[in-house]
Amino acid sequence: MIERVPGYSDEQMLRYCGTLYNVISKDKSADPDVVTNIKNCLSHYGTRSMEFRPYQRDIISQGAQAIQQHGFVYLAMEVRTGKTLTSLGIASECGAKSVLFVTKKKAIGSIQKDYDLLQPSYHIKVVNYESLHHVVDSLKFDLIVIDEAHSIGAFPKPSNRAVMIRHAISKYRPKVILMSGTPTPESYSQMYHQVYGIPGNPFKRFVNFYKFAEVHVKVKQKNINGLFINDYSGGMDSIIDEMKPYMISFSQKEAGFVSSVTEEILEVEMKESTMQLIKKLERDLVIEGKTEVILADTAAKLMMKVHQLCSGTIKFESGNSMVLDTTKAEFIKQKFQGSKIGIFYKFKEELSALKDVFGDELTTELSIFESTDKSIALQIVSGREGISLRQAKYLVYYNIDFSATSYWQSRDRMTTKDRSFNHVYWVFSKGGIEHDVYKTVIKKKDYTVNHFKNR
Repeated sequence: MIERVPGYSDEQMLRYCGTLYNVISKDKSADPDVVTNIKNCLSHYGTRSMEFRPYQRDIISQGAQAIQQHGFVYLAMEVRTGKTLTSLGIASECGAKSVLFVTKKKAIGSIQKDYDLLQPSYHIKVVNYESLHHVVDSLKFDLIVIDEAHSIGAFPKPSNRAVMIRHAISKYRPKVILMSGTPTPESYSQMYHQVYGIPGNPFKRFVNFYKFAEVHVKVKQKNINGLFINDYSGGMDSIIDEMKPYMISFSQKEAGFVSSVTEEILEVEMKESTMQLIKKLERDLVIEGKTEVILADTAAKLMMKVHQLCSGTIKFESGNSMVLDTTKAEFIKQKFQGSKIGIFYKFKEELSALKDVFGDELTTELSIFESTDKSIALQIVSGREGISLRQAKYLVYYNIDFSATSYWQSRDRMTTKDRSFNHVYWVFSKGGIEHDVYKTVIKKKDYTVNHFKNR
C-alpha cells in the first residue's frame, strides 16, 4: 500500500494515486506488482472517499421518504455539498434497479466516476440533455435523476428539454430526483416546467403555465419596441411555499464549509486599434470591411459587440467570428506562468486566443486537467455545471458574463470542505465594459441593456 502523503485527505490521496496510475499504466516496462499496488490504493482510497458524510446520510433518508410519499424529491443543495453522491445514495435507498441520470456533457465523466467508486447494485446510464432523445424510447428505467434542473425551467412555454423529460416520465412513470444549487435563479416562475411532467407535483391542477400564472404570478405588461407583451417573471413566494414538502435545501455553511473567496481585478491595456474600433462602433453603429460587417443597429447588439471587442474578439453579421487582439491571453500566460489555473471564457473565439497563446499547456478536458499539470479553459456557462476545479491554484476570468447566477456559481468551482482559501482573478480591459458588468452582478443582478445605456 502506498503510504499516505502527510496532510493529504482520502480524496487527495485518490487523485494522487490516480495520477500515478495514469503515468505508470503507459509504461510497458513497469513492474506488474507496482501496477497492482497502485490499483489497490485506488480501490482503498476510492471507497473511503465515497463514504457518505453524516449530513448526506440524513438527506438520503429524507429524500427516500419524500420519494415514497410523493414520487419525487428536489435536492436544492449548494455547489460542493455533494448532490451527485447524495442522489446516488437515494437511488440505492429507494431500491432502484435501473437509473437514468440526465446532466450536462461536461459532468458525465465525474458522475460516472462517482458511480464506479460507490458500486451500487443498480445499473446506471448517464447522458447529457442533447442525447436524451436517443435513449428515452429504448432504455427502461425506474428512477430518473435530473441534474441542473433549473436549466429546464423556461416559461411561459416549455423548453425542448422540459418536453423530453416529461415524455421520459410519462413513458415509464419512474421515481424522480431533481437537483440544482439554484432552483430558480431568475424567477420563481421557472419552477413550473421543471416539475410539470411529474404526476405528483403540487401544480398538477393547472393544465398549463398560463393557468398556473393566474394564481402564482404577478403578470405585468412590458413594452418591446412599441408592442405590449405579458411579462411572467414575477413569480410569487407561494410557488416555493407549495414546493417546500418536496424540497430538501442544504447550504455550504450547514455542511461545515469555512472557505472564503477573495477577488482581484487585473487591468490590461488592449491594443489601441481595439479601443478605436469600439469608439467607432459606438459612434457609427456599423463598421464595414472588405468582406465582413459589424452591425450594432440595436442597443442589445451594441452591448454584445462592445462586450466581445473588450476581450479582443468579434462576431460579424455573417455569423463568422475572429480573434482581433490576444493581449488578454498573453497577459494571463505571463502573470500565472508556472501555476495550474482554471480559466473561464465567454465567447468561443476567446478560447481560440487562449489556445494560440498557451499551446499544449492548456486543455479543455477535465480528465486531462485532473491527471496532468496542464491548466484548463472552460466556458463560463460550464461553471454552473456539476464540475470541480479544486486542483486549480487560481480561477482566472478572461471575460465576465452578464448573468449574476454565472458569477456566483462559477467562482465556487474551487470550493471544498477542506480548502479554506480561494483566490479569483478578473482580467478586464482598461476602460472597457467589464467593470460595469462586475459592479452589477456582485449585487446579484443581471447586467441589462438599461445598465449599458446608463453606464
